[in-house]
Amino acid sequence: MAGDCMKLIIIRHADPDYSIDSLTEKGWREAELLSDRIAKLDVKEFYCSPLGRAKDTASLTLEKMNRTAIELSWLREFKGKIRKGIKRISCWDRLPSEWTGEDAYYRNDTWYKTKLMSSANAEKEYKKVCDGIDELLKKHGYEHTGRCYKVHYSNHDTIVLFCHFAVECVILSHIFSCSPMVLWHNFVALPTSVTTLITEEREQGTAVFRCQQFGDISHLYAGGEEPAFAARFCECYEDDTRH
Repeated sequence: MAGDCMKLIIIRHADPDYSIDSLTEKGWREAELLSDRIAKLDVKEFYCSPLGRAKDTASLTLEKMNRTAIELSWLREFKGKIRKGIKRISCWDRLPSEWTGEDAYYRNDTWYKTKLMSSANAEKEYKKVCDGIDELLKKHGYEHTGRCYKVHYSNHDTIVLFCHFAVECVILSHIFSCSPMVLWHNFVALPTSVTTLITEEREQGTAVFRCQQFGDISHLYAGGEEPAFAARFCECYEDDTRH
């Protein structure tokens, strides 16, 4: 059924087997429960990362609905890197001591200009994703202008993206004009979690996106499936669960 706003739904892939870029046995169970949930929606368009774990997660939903997804290269896991010695490593999985003491990390227009982040390609990759989501939303009637969206044609469409945690946070940071560092390190979207943004056009011709739910995994609980641990770290240092 049509809603009273446009919905942008961002889904993280199911429990991953990174060694083969696919899903674990648990991940396939999660994807099946997710498909039952998403198949009930009236979806205008599906978009998907080119990576196997996202495509496999989407496959069960697409098969159930007899649909296909448009593959977008910028929806792959975020490729932003920094330099640590001679190595290039992920910019989005950093220890608190590496960034929380510097105010620049908390702004969307300065986080990538810090000494650490400017050591490689973080800014370039960030802007690539920002441009990608801007182009997609403009295609669906909403053009990013400053911190709001110019409404070219309002609609009640539902758009679904199958992607990854880090790139999801980049997308959200751009839409909300905040730093992805805060989202990467202070929020967590577990495997098959569903994040839903809705449009509000309180002033004619101008819209904002609001987060109606973040990282929702109610479909897993409803199906009796425990959430995966992926994207989390040890709660107490002594636990040595995952440092």
